[in-house]
Amino acid sequence: QVQLVESGGGSVQTGGSLRLSCAASRTVYGSYVGWFRQAPGKEREGVACIKPSGRTGYADIAKGRFTISQDKSVNTLYLQMNNVRPEDTAMYYCATGGTSCLSGRDYVDWGQGTQVTVSS
Repeated sequence: QVQLVESGGGSVQTGGSLRLSCAASRTVYGSYVGWFRQAPGKEREGVACIKPSGRTGYADIAKGRFTISQDKSVNTLYLQMNNVRPEDTAMYYCATGGTSCLSGRDYVDWGQGTQVTVSS
């Protein structure tokens, strides 16, 4: 099992930026790692992932605004969020051990989440 701890959430105005971090207890090789989010009253949705090949994948809501990256030397996953909108308000979670990009049910280990609130 991998322990994951997210940080970097907070309150930001529309058009602003945030960088979320996800510190892992160890590097997970050969699986997908990703970011997901869940807003109140809505289902969890995939945001972005890094595939075992190193390539990235993004949901439509993230394309052109969010960037996922990782630094394996410090076992940390990042999500750079630019030009945020009120509809980006949600709890953001990182996950590892995935077998597909944006399907949350295919991931094994999850963090506790970090809240992002975007005001207009």
